[in-house]
Amino acid sequence: MRPTTFMLIAGEASGDLLGAELVRALRKEFATLPAVYTDDQQPLTTPLEPRFIGAGGPLMKAAGVELEDDFTAHSIIGLWEVLGSAMTFRRFFYRLFRLALERQPDVVVFIDFGGFNLRLAHKIRKYVRGHADWFHRWQPKLVQVVSPQVWGSRANRAYRIADDYDLLLSTVPFEKKWYSRRVPKLPVVFIGNPIVDRYAGYRMGSRETMTPLATTGEAGKVIERTPKVALFPGSRIGEVRRHVPLLMAVARQMNFVRPCEFTMVLPNEMLMRESQDLLKDFSAIRLQVRDLGEALNRSDLAITKSGTVTLECAWFEVPAIVFYKTSFVTYLAARTLARVKYLAMPNLIADEMLFPEFLQYSASPETIAGAALNLLRDEARRKYVRQKLAEVVQTLGEPGVMERAAQIIIRLRYSGKNAIQAAAAREFVEGISL
Repeated sequence: MRPTTFMLIAGEASGDLLGAELVRALRKEFATLPAVYTDDQQPLTTPLEPRFIGAGGPLMKAAGVELEDDFTAHSIIGLWEVLGSAMTFRRFFYRLFRLALERQPDVVVFIDFGGFNLRLAHKIRKYVRGHADWFHRWQPKLVQVVSPQVWGSRANRAYRIADDYDLLLSTVPFEKKWYSRRVPKLPVVFIGNPIVDRYAGYRMGSRETMTPLATTGEAGKVIERTPKVALFPGSRIGEVRRHVPLLMAVARQMNFVRPCEFTMVLPNEMLMRESQDLLKDFSAIRLQVRDLGEALNRSDLAITKSGTVTLECAWFEVPAIVFYKTSFVTYLAARTLARVKYLAMPNLIADEMLFPEFLQYSASPETIAGAALNLLRDEARRKYVRQKLAEVVQTLGEPGVMERAAQIIIRLRYSGKNAIQAAAAREFVEGISL
């Protein structure tokens, strides 16, 4: 009898949060399980509480993960940026590969961070297949949590995923159907989106009780309230360095036409300090660390970089302007490979441009500020967007997302891939939740 070992790998702040939530859910699920006996020659007094190792950030460490690296401190995105840090990530790659070989975890959970994690999963799978004999009995289950956006570009990666992984846990509603058409043998389970649980206490009717931006006073005089605008520059150091000066220029232009209350939300203290240096004497933007839900709950508008945060704007029914700037090489590669109409996830789910998108050269202070001011003036448009966002939210699944993920991973650990495939097939045919 020996404890189950999980290896988790997250390379971004959002993955660190998701990893910490998953670890807590796995601990909770394991506490309800009976003792599982194996043929290992271990003392019966061996504790059965699972062990967690891997790479992530401070939240995973606080949740009890024995970290080989704080990966989130080095989080980058983009072809040019990755090339510039190639040696650093090569070292991380082989350190984690050696850790997997030395500790031989029962389950390896790859959380988002597609480019790096897909390569590492393939390396581990290739090693295991090459050492499948009497003297090498390590047969780990490989799980990807949050699908790489293969439906948006490089769709052929789906075949590699199907070949290397035992299970894919999806957090986006349309992904299961997309995979079933191309790689039907890959077990894909839509567990729901984690924001359903993270912000469950915030949303009930909050938009309905907000004071309108403009009201009619005595003698028909229009009284305008100062709009509250949330700014989200990103969760990586490179994003913050590119986007904070842009958002500062946007705030200047908007304030010249219509004064607003701006709150910029950063995921950690390091990025907070970086933003303070970039803003320097510009006092029109208030900085805030974390508490994204609190900031959105009181905001009339968001100006945000693309990514997970756009779904969080949808959850709070906050109309948003979406932008992104990157290196020329990365932008050129992305534009060449892209196979989707929209960048923001709410736009993709609704199949409609609910959030205006400004990418690369179109993401100028003038265009972003102009779109934001137009949206603040257009109450009918904002009402329509909020209604459509409520429909988007209905597709994000039911509460208990990480609990479902933990139950499915444990089922895979003890029952195998075939059991997951059968359950996933039943879910697809009958429309039920696992």
